[in-house]
Formats: sequence, structure tokens, C-alpha cells
Amino acid sequence: MSDHLDTQIPYWDAAAATKTFTHPLHLPWLEGIRGQAAILDYGCGYGRTMDELRQRGFRHLTGADISTAMIERAQRLHPAMHFTTLDTPPSLPSPDADFDMVLLFAVLTCVPGDEAQRRLIAELHRVLKPGGVLYVSDLLLQDDERNRSRYDRYATLNGGQDDVGYGVFRTGDGAVCRHHSREWLAALLADFQGIDTRTVTVSTMNGHESTGIQILAHKPALT
Repeated sequence: MSDHLDTQIPYWDAAAATKTFTHPLHLPWLEGIRGQAAILDYGCGYGRTMDELRQRGFRHLTGADISTAMIERAQRLHPAMHFTTLDTPPSLPSPDADFDMVLLFAVLTCVPGDEAQRRLIAELHRVLKPGGVLYVSDLLLQDDERNRSRYDRYATLNGGQDDVGYGVFRTGDGAVCRHHSREWLAALLADFQGIDTRTVTVSTMNGHESTGIQILAHKPALT
């Protein structure tokens, strides 16, 4: 299995009309963000989180996603907002230091490869301004038997050939997803300075209750 971000585009295009995303936006973490901040929602899906930000008074919002069908749904739901389809993920059509804040909601779970995740985080680091904020919401390794069995089954089928860690699995409808250890996420975000972390309970896109993690960090300011 390739670890490139675009390998599952057919899945997301097919699922675009039916999936519901639920990771919550923690409003206290937005209190220090000015209303004129340039905010990117990377992996925006159908624009749910962007619409929440708009309702809170934020206006300079950009949504980006690999799925054309997701972007088309977002544009139908929110015609006044700006969305773009990523042609060569994870690369963004943005100059360096272009955004004050980047949201990455339930995206890492869709990127099973270690190196692909590193490239994605490096790209977000590039487009963030010094001092800019990264807000990650994703899924931790689960302790229940159903998930442990899925992790083990994928590891056995895969034979250890992919650049992935423990926690990768295939959903019943065909997506390859990943749950993460706290240690891996800390290493992945090593170039950012942590601000806060919280554990949340979320419903997955297929309706299963899972333990998630939200991380607020910032790109170090220039000295």
C-alpha cells in the first residue's frame, strides 16, 4: 500500500455525500485568535468546521481537501466560503507563512504512512506564520477488543511491508485508517511548541464511539 495522501481519493469521493464528521471545536482555544486571522482547514471535508468558525465571526477562512466530491459538497452547503481541491497533496498553493492558524481535524487518521504524515506536518509548518497556531484533532489507539483485533489483522495481512506503525486498520467499507499513540503524535509535532492537550470522546464516521485527542500547538516565533 502506498502511503501517499491521494491513494484513497476514490473512497472519499464515493463517501462524500454520506459521511458525517463530529470532532468538536473547543471554543476556549479560539479566544486568543483575532477575528481577522487567516485560517486554513486542511482536510476540510464538506466544510462543517469552517462553518462553525464563520458563525463565531471568523471571515478569512480557506478549506482544502483532496476529494473533489467533498469540495463540491462544501461549495453547495457554503457557497460564500472559499474551498480548494488539492492537486498534489500534501502541497498547498500557498506561499510560506501565509496562515495564522491551521486546523487538522480527523486527517491524520486518513494518512496511514509515517512518512506521509511527516510530509503533511512539514507542509503545514511551512504555511504557518511564525507564532501561528496548529490545532489537531484525531484518534488515539483504542483499547477495546474490536479495534485491537483490527490492528492485529492489518499488521498480519500487511506483513510489515508498509511505512506504518501499530494502529492501522481497514474499515468495513474499504478505507485504510490509523489510530495513534500519544508518543507518536508528540514526535510528529516535535517542531511545534505545545500549548494544550485534551482528551475527547467522538463518534467516528461509521458511528462508533472512540477516544480522541486534541492538541493545540504553535510554530516557534523567529528570534
